[in-house]
Amino acid sequence: MSQVVSTPPSLAALTEWLVPLYGEAAAQACIQAAEDAARRHSLPRRVDLAVDASLNLMITYPDIVQHPGEAPLATLQRFIDTYLADAVSAVHILPFYPASSDGGFSVMDYRTVAPDYGDWDDIARLADDMPLMFDLILNHASRRGLWFAHYLADADPGRDYFIEMDPTTDLRSVIRPRATPLLTEVATARGPKHLWATFSDDQIDLDFTNPQVLSEFIDIILEYVARGAALVRLDAVGFLWKELGTSCIHRPETHRIIKFLRALIDRYAPGALLITETNVPHAENISYLTDGDEAHVAYQFVLPPLIAHTLLTGDARRLSTWAASLPALPAGCHFLNFTASHDGIGVRSVESILDEDELDALVATTRARGGFVSTRAMSDGSTRPYELNISYYDLMAEPATRGSTAHIERFIVSQAITLALAGIPALYFHSLMATPNDLHGVEATGISRAINRRRYDAAELGRTLEHDTPAATVLARLKQLLALRAKQPAFHPDAAQTIIDVGPGVFAVQRRAEAQTLLALHNVTDEPITIAAAGLLDQAHRRNILDDSPLEAGQDITLAAYEVAWISD
Repeated sequence: MSQVVSTPPSLAALTEWLVPLYGEAAAQACIQAAEDAARRHSLPRRVDLAVDASLNLMITYPDIVQHPGEAPLATLQRFIDTYLADAVSAVHILPFYPASSDGGFSVMDYRTVAPDYGDWDDIARLADDMPLMFDLILNHASRRGLWFAHYLADADPGRDYFIEMDPTTDLRSVIRPRATPLLTEVATARGPKHLWATFSDDQIDLDFTNPQVLSEFIDIILEYVARGAALVRLDAVGFLWKELGTSCIHRPETHRIIKFLRALIDRYAPGALLITETNVPHAENISYLTDGDEAHVAYQFVLPPLIAHTLLTGDARRLSTWAASLPALPAGCHFLNFTASHDGIGVRSVESILDEDELDALVATTRARGGFVSTRAMSDGSTRPYELNISYYDLMAEPATRGSTAHIERFIVSQAITLALAGIPALYFHSLMATPNDLHGVEATGISRAINRRRYDAAELGRTLEHDTPAATVLARLKQLLALRAKQPAFHPDAAQTIIDVGPGVFAVQRRAEAQTLLALHNVTDEPITIAAAGLLDQAHRRNILDDSPLEAGQDITLAAYEVAWISD
């Protein structure tokens, strides 16, 4: 199995995506902007990205490890070379552009590396070592950026880039990810204006009904792939197109723009992958994959809360039922499987999977283990849980047993599930390092998400990893799993997947490629479980490849508490 390779889209095909949005003349202008940008950035350029069992992503901030007198991006590269090079195959560097808030997601200048992190040469050196994923934050821009300064002054570029709204407009149908006001008032050269701000009053939404906005992002995305982005993440893209009287999320126009961007990537950077980030209910999330001509990859937002529910209850039935219902994806389309990231654990994705009592229990456990819960506004004025802010490592710990063997084993199995499922696994830096809640970060910033965004002194973290610590244990175990996973054909993102019912205490998934059948077993309880092998292990000479132990045909399998087994023919 390999990544699907097809004939690059023609300019006419690119144009056809845009004509219904902007008309023929404006669509042609966007395509000319693409051709001009391609020449400027020396494109097309084929991206050499192996989409197979060896592909995984580490999610990290550019300054997550720091060393005095050294650019953080250079420190990150040295840390990866020293501790992660034999396990991590690609890196998602969270926004490294100048930004004014939201952990880098309120971008002031899309075409510059923030000097506090380094420069484009540092990015190029990282890209020479391994594939990189860049963020394209295209729903909104910082009110401290040049575009917004131009808007305030009634100048270009920026004069028509933002969405003005009469504050008396009925906006109750709009789906919100925040409980803050949707409109923010600003003073401009033309008088006071109210602007659309989905996420915060520092993140002003861009107006994609204006084709000049799209042309800006055509140039930006092509510059990113020219500078080493093998994967491009479309942040919060579901909110892109607004139409009054609707929910203003997942609009057909949004899907059309993403399909255009997919075609753009396929023409000018064949082999690169486009990833959609839509923290929404599951059926809405996968709508960006199922047509086969939109995203290459979509975040699997169900996994963080559903795996947490599974391990906190010791019951895999919800997870097994959901995983068994997953549709087969078009060739070349994949899920990105993860449990933790720079954001919290979104719970919108499981609103139709977990019942109210189960969701309430997850919220209560988060708070009991030192975390926080953010909410979103509903049309009736009420709020609902939106995101759990907590270190995934601490979420897996009974307060009195943090760092114990049971805690570490429970955390390891939470990560192993993401490695076994069909798709591409992504591990957050702080999961690899078993980072606990950073309450000092929350106190210093007043931001709940800071609980899972600790910055480390590189030398201090290095010393921690060189001693017998939970961080060293977790990293060694996860590196072992990642290295072994990379060698298994059955873990190819496209390999067939079947969920096996062996009882509520075990999550069992079979993966099958032409050269291998592999059964991944995960005991999600704190007690040993014995599984009858009849019908599971009919062939002789199978082995648990995690400890290289043989299994005879028909031999029952006993899993210790929170044990993972990978049984291969």
